[in-house]
Amino acid sequence: LQFTEEKLGQAEKTELDAHLENLLSKAECTKLWTEKIMKQTEVLLQPNPNARIEEFVYEKLDRKAPSRMNNPELLGQYMIDAGNEFGPGTAYGNALIKCGETQKRIGAADRELIQTSAINFLTPLRNFIEGDYKTITKERKLLQNKRLDLDAAKTRLKKAKVAEARAASEQEVRITQSEFDRQAEITRLLLEGISSTHAHHLRCLNDFVEAQMTYYAQCYQYMLDLQKQLGSFPSTFLSNNNQSSTTPVQSISTPSVLASASASLPSVSNSVVTSGLSELKSSSGSRKARVLYDYDAANSSELSLLADEVITVYSIPGMDSDWLMGERGNQKGKVPITYLELLN
Repeated sequence: LQFTEEKLGQAEKTELDAHLENLLSKAECTKLWTEKIMKQTEVLLQPNPNARIEEFVYEKLDRKAPSRMNNPELLGQYMIDAGNEFGPGTAYGNALIKCGETQKRIGAADRELIQTSAINFLTPLRNFIEGDYKTITKERKLLQNKRLDLDAAKTRLKKAKVAEARAASEQEVRITQSEFDRQAEITRLLLEGISSTHAHHLRCLNDFVEAQMTYYAQCYQYMLDLQKQLGSFPSTFLSNNNQSSTTPVQSISTPSVLASASASLPSVSNSVVTSGLSELKSSSGSRKARVLYDYDAANSSELSLLADEVITVYSIPGMDSDWLMGERGNQKGKVPITYLELLN
């Protein structure tokens, strides 16, 4: 009745003090954003909604979800199987196996990230939502009920006409007021704990960042190692062996990997390119060459290249076997042979 009359604007209501109101809105705000961050982190770590639901169900049943390959592991397995089918002795088969092994390592790092993040970040956030905040909600409801009791007693006191009724109503107001005050104090103490919740969640956030840093550093290292392996094919595949050691990391780009496959393109057969290059190395003449891919010079001794332009190339005695001198007008510098197609 008290609640209805308040809603209809027919009864007065005791307001909570400003400090308590501020604490309540801070708690609500914390709950709202904790939930959003938690859910989106779950989506980030496990994009597949079906797998997420399955893991959740198993967790509720207190059983371990069946272990299955994640996406990088599955891709890795397909690559390894394909490489073995095509022949580990072939350039493509060999490259597929190496790529597959790296994908599997990335898959393992992925698992590690999910596990660490779940323990150090998601679980504490979930514990707050399902634990502390539920307690706060329960005590807050209790406070609301105590306030309604107090205001109903105040209303009865106002309406009391005879002295005995007034005395009984005053006694009831005193009791309900002290119960309300006690409940307000309990609620306030709980709500003041939100500040330490923020401090705890900050530590958890640092742990999450740490886990991501480890994961990305591992993936980067795996890819770097893979690129070096792909760059170490036999020289008949025209790979630029020295590039990964002489070029700054930023300028290592996919063409060094693609270039190892350029030998199999119809327009550039192995024998033609190899004999063309060895002929150029042994003679003192120059040849025209078409550039296959963009190349950023690593230092002033090199020449930057643009895909599809035609430049003049020649060899100088004692030069590294993977490089030629390139000229464009009055600009000249070293160019990697894997980026070139010699023209007749």
